[in-house]
Amino acid sequence: MIIKKAEYLISNTDVKKCPAPDKHEYAFIGRSNVGKSSLINMLTNRKSLAKTSVKPGKTKLINHFLINEKWYLVDLPGYGYAKVAKSEKQKWNILIEDYILKRKNLICLFLLLDSRLEPQKIDLNFMQWLGENNISFVMVFTKTDKLSVPQLERNLTNYKIKLLKSWETLPQIFITSATAGTGKEDILGFIDQTNHPIHEKPY
Repeated sequence: MIIKKAEYLISNTDVKKCPAPDKHEYAFIGRSNVGKSSLINMLTNRKSLAKTSVKPGKTKLINHFLINEKWYLVDLPGYGYAKVAKSEKQKWNILIEDYILKRKNLICLFLLLDSRLEPQKIDLNFMQWLGENNISFVMVFTKTDKLSVPQLERNLTNYKIKLLKSWETLPQIFITSATAGTGKEDILGFIDQTNHPIHEKPY
């Protein structure tokens, strides 16, 4: 799939104010500063569609983008280590959970994970919560250009070993680098294939 048009639609803190659920929707989420906005810009071939920052916590709203006038890409607030008040983090958590559980046209959640790090408790807990709530998601490892091939393989193996202690099967895994463009075709191909199933998902 080639993204020919990526259009910003709306940002808000209320799921009820999101666009009408009449198109397939794919949301991107991860710990603060995992490289989410950079990955979205790489996938859409836009330099500043999603706002990037070296300071964690840049994304604070549900941001909707209309892609090729056919489906929605959603940039969700990051979770984790943003230096904001505890009350503000709680608002973000409520916003994220409300969106994930209530957005009926959400087809898949792309969970971004920093490939340079060991499995983080906050990510593992979040995946457990997704599983308990039957939320479809895939794992997207970011910043893989920062590692050698052996280092990357070792870190991915550590993740798999950790997850298989409590998961029978693992979600699909994507290897990405916003800098090198790695994973672009795989992710867009996955979305394109999901957008054209034999039987369309009813809303």
